[in-house]
Amino acid sequence: MTALGILYPGHSAEDDYPRIEQLLGSDIRVDLVHTDVGEDTHRVDALRGLGAPERLAKGVEQLRLAGAEAVVWACTSGGFVHGWDGAQEQVRTLAVTAGMPASSTSFAFVYAAREVGAARVAVAAVYPQDVTALFADFLRAGGLEVTGVRGGGAAGAAEAGAWGEAEVLALARAADTPDAQAVLLPSTALHTAAWLPALEEALGKPVLTANQVTVWEALRLTDRRVHAPGLGALFVREPTVQV
Repeated sequence: MTALGILYPGHSAEDDYPRIEQLLGSDIRVDLVHTDVGEDTHRVDALRGLGAPERLAKGVEQLRLAGAEAVVWACTSGGFVHGWDGAQEQVRTLAVTAGMPASSTSFAFVYAAREVGAARVAVAAVYPQDVTALFADFLRAGGLEVTGVRGGGAAGAAEAGAWGEAEVLALARAADTPDAQAVLLPSTALHTAAWLPALEEALGKPVLTANQVTVWEALRLTDRRVHAPGLGALFVREPTVQV
């Protein structure tokens, strides 16, 4: 059994995680602990406080007692608003506090894009435009080319969590560009786990979403690779062929 630890802010789209766990198989457990949000807003100053060390530390002990082997801070905006260096320091502090490998959804997007071979990506974010631009800057700092950027203008996580499949697809289509090799939807407050195959079929390319890449990143930290095509191209493992 591989136990994955997820620190998730508040309550919005956390029901994506049991769905993902079910699609991964019986030997993987996704343990989720909720962190305090404070003010639910996509305002930059509030987002910087969302991932404060003391907030994340409160959930770590519960994950440790549950036997988690790695922990991921499942809040994209609560990572990238600190910039590349600040987000790295956030993850380092989390790893020391938890006593286990740690990462965040922001970094998960960079590594997942590399995994699917996407050097050029389009960003379809529910955030206001100023916050969306900070995510695009973060991706560029990670070595990715951003070909298109679209912000959805959601005021906070509660609003994003109420979006349906049609709204998510419309945002993804609005952000997509012909030269983008993948489309990224960065909010963990957005429900996407049930719609990944349909989104990829509609856009004709890999789609990376926040809760999906968060779990993938936790698996990466524990050296697990899982074939689960119901979770999109990121989870499609090509069989080994011996010649």
